[in-house]
Amino acid sequence: MQSFLIPEVFSCHQKWLGRVNCIQKKRGIIGMLQEQRGAMKMKLVVTAASTAVLVLLAGVFFALRGKEPAKPELGDQKTLIFTMNWYAQAELGGFIQAVEEGFYKNEGLNVEIRQGNAQLNGPTLLVSGGTDFFVGSGFEAVKSVEQGIPVVAVAALFQKDPQVLIAHPNAGHDKLEDLKGKPIMVSASANTSYWPFLAGKFGYTDSQKRPYAFNIAPFLADPQAIQQGYGTSEPYTIEKTLGKKPNVFYLADHGYLPYANTIETTRENVEKRPEMVRKFVAATIKGWESYLKNPQPAFAAIRKMNPEMSVELMNFGFQQIKDMGLVDSGDAKTLGVGAMTHARWKAFHQSLIDGKLFSENLDIGKAYTLDFLPSKAM
Repeated sequence: MQSFLIPEVFSCHQKWLGRVNCIQKKRGIIGMLQEQRGAMKMKLVVTAASTAVLVLLAGVFFALRGKEPAKPELGDQKTLIFTMNWYAQAELGGFIQAVEEGFYKNEGLNVEIRQGNAQLNGPTLLVSGGTDFFVGSGFEAVKSVEQGIPVVAVAALFQKDPQVLIAHPNAGHDKLEDLKGKPIMVSASANTSYWPFLAGKFGYTDSQKRPYAFNIAPFLADPQAIQQGYGTSEPYTIEKTLGKKPNVFYLADHGYLPYANTIETTRENVEKRPEMVRKFVAATIKGWESYLKNPQPAFAAIRKMNPEMSVELMNFGFQQIKDMGLVDSGDAKTLGVGAMTHARWKAFHQSLIDGKLFSENLDIGKAYTLDFLPSKAM
């Protein structure tokens, strides 16, 4: 019986008791117990009888209650967190549009969308429970497989990766072949993404690499400079500053294969909450289809989320998305927005093997699933 008495008498952590009152309560009860030792046996009998009654009532309650209802899927009982891979901008507009136009709510999902930054690690955030969905990439999904992280790509909203190289006009840098042997400013992540592709296809070497700090000032200061960029962003800023268009080379137009703006989630969600994932993918696809027709709802939300984003840059990014067919080219032409195919993933894997980035023994099938797309492909 002491297991029932001690927590009640001696705990001073009850949130409704002040510390002084709690101590006074302790002293009073201890004194009472010392004075009433002779009556303790009777108290224990009464307490035991009361406990027996409580147990009996609890049994009746649960018998009447019946079987516990099945636990609802994640999307039906909580707010889903959807984390983007960067600050709000035109390149992420379709995701934001899905929230603004109520497409997630129409599917019965309550979704909170959050901005990302350079420090976020999507797979880690997913498996730690920090987010339910994340905007990732083909490379990220494959890397997760290699590292044994149970993350899966369930849709690809960009058929083309917007990765570009940028050069000054009238500098003899008019095609990617011209850049062989020239210094190029690239980030550290290039080593495990597009640089092996450039080395394999165009003969670029590591001696060409120069550090890139995500600042266009060094490029602007040197008319022979070459740098990496995102086709929907840096070219606009450079053109606005220089007063002339730079040469922009989309790597995807030269055989660079990864999907971009993928939707990533955990394998647990895929296996245990498939209906929630299906609804999320369907609503996101509607968001991108709507965005391509009229981006203004997303633009208004982007300006609220990221006040530093100019309307001009959003317009430029949106026009690049359309002009370059980032969303609706490739497999999306026949299979619809968000499409992925086994053939494309296998070809991408082979390019990674050729670039000596990943082993041929890696199970590429663990990186993605086509089960939640409107049109499955072979």
